[in-house]
Amino acid sequence: MGLATTHGSAVSRGLWRAIRDVALTDVSVLVKGLSHEQIEQLEQVLIEADFGPAAFDLIEELETAVRRGKLKSEAAMREWIVGKIVDALDGAESIEKNLNTNPDGPTVFVMLGVNGVGKTTQAAKLASKLKSEGASVLLAAADTFRAGANEQLQIWADRLNVPCVTGTPGADPAAVAFDAVEAARARNIDVAIVDTAGRLHTHSDLMTELTKIIRVVGRRCDGAPHESFLVLDGTIGQNIIQQGRTFSDAVPVTGLILTKMDGTAKGGAVVQLHRELRIPIRFIGVGEGLDDLEMFDARHFAERLVGT
Repeated sequence: MGLATTHGSAVSRGLWRAIRDVALTDVSVLVKGLSHEQIEQLEQVLIEADFGPAAFDLIEELETAVRRGKLKSEAAMREWIVGKIVDALDGAESIEKNLNTNPDGPTVFVMLGVNGVGKTTQAAKLASKLKSEGASVLLAAADTFRAGANEQLQIWADRLNVPCVTGTPGADPAAVAFDAVEAARARNIDVAIVDTAGRLHTHSDLMTELTKIIRVVGRRCDGAPHESFLVLDGTIGQNIIQQGRTFSDAVPVTGLILTKMDGTAKGGAVVQLHRELRIPIRFIGVGEGLDDLEMFDARHFAERLVGT
């Protein structure tokens, strides 16, 4: 009998509660071991939470740990699951928390991702974070294809009181990026954040344009872009893996920013994402405010994902 029918949705109830309802309805399970039906239902819980193939490995290890008597209480089981998720995310956060920068200035960051993931908003949040840490920042609207993209970034720039370089609709995005680096250099600005187009991630022309932006800023500034952040929507589950593959195959991605992570319904996909791409997760967005951009912490993420 399927979990969704018998126990309700794991997405709506929280991961730990769903696991507990399936596996710990009788505490003697921790002595007797998990039944075949319970194992299937636990796998379904993790699949609903978008762990993908990682779900089967996790449940196999859990079954072994219970059978060997390593987990003697609910608390021990929950901590074991949290620990395994942290282990699965090993290396997902950069060992060096500081972002890559250009000591000779300016530092150039490029924002990548499909439309709708919150890329422009994350550019503004990153600018706000850097400004609060004492850096001067410039924003650049190199998304010249989306209607209103210039205006959206300009509004954020005005709110943050930072300069913004824009181009005319349909202009060459690489030219806008080039102008942004030039402006940052001329004004002695520490960081230029370049927002890019995000039309269909399967559109080969888009990837060609992004490659050109990367090449142009690299020619104008040694080592640029110093960070290329791929922004992914944390609510779309396994689809973030395909987006991650597409972008990282086309351009060098140095870090991930996961948005809309104030809910963790699809958070298991992050585990599978790191398992496949091995790209550091730099930040997670947990709300709509300018301050709702957190440095990624694997332990904190696992605790939030599992719940109480």
